[in-house]
Amino acid sequence: MSSQSDTLIIPEHVAIIMDGNGRWAADRGLDRTEGHRAGTDAARTVIQTCAEMGVKVLTLYSFSTENWKRPAAEVAALMGLVTEMLPAEHETMQRNGVRFRAIGDLKGLPDDVRQAIRSAEIATRDHSRLLLQVALNYGARQEIVNAAKMLADSVHAGTLDPSEIDEAALSEHLWTAGTPDPDLLIRTGGDMRVSNFLLWQISYAEIIVSDLYWPDFDEAQFKNALAEFSQRQRRFGAV
Repeated sequence: MSSQSDTLIIPEHVAIIMDGNGRWAADRGLDRTEGHRAGTDAARTVIQTCAEMGVKVLTLYSFSTENWKRPAAEVAALMGLVTEMLPAEHETMQRNGVRFRAIGDLKGLPDDVRQAIRSAEIATRDHSRLLLQVALNYGARQEIVNAAKMLADSVHAGTLDPSEIDEAALSEHLWTAGTPDPDLLIRTGGDMRVSNFLLWQISYAEIIVSDLYWPDFDEAQFKNALAEFSQRQRRFGAV
């Protein structure tokens, strides 16, 4: 008898909108920051599971350009979690062969956060089992606008003919350049929207929405999502 894992189709690239940390904390009478901290445990579990199951790229939506509108204390706590958790996870990432990469408008992040990102990228740059992309200060519309500006600059400089601009050319100027488009997009927390996340890249991603808040999204839930993905028929507009 074959197990569930024997019949799973493993996506090359999984993207996750990790939603519901604040509501998870509120349900338990806790401060929202405790929800974000619990969310890091869920992220660690999913990262390890992806590495073990053969997923090649995992992109986690950690902090959007719109999240700056949240209360200053919550934003500070989120930034503090990045500087606290990244150094602590170096050993785990090395043990699991994980290469870390941050994507987004990194110049807009505090200096200590950018330093923690840089240290993690250097410490894991030789790993190839799983690429972990964490979207920080990320907004897909801004990403596309930035790519368009870079193409326009190249045209203005005479190094690019406008007729050469195609989907591949634009993709090469996105923050995700060099990675395949997501096969599977998972959103926790029950909301049916993509929230300005990878708008260009998820054109043909299969989407799964879980009503569970992110801290409750464990290994079993992730494998259930992979099982559902395995049942999907991906036609890419052909039928």
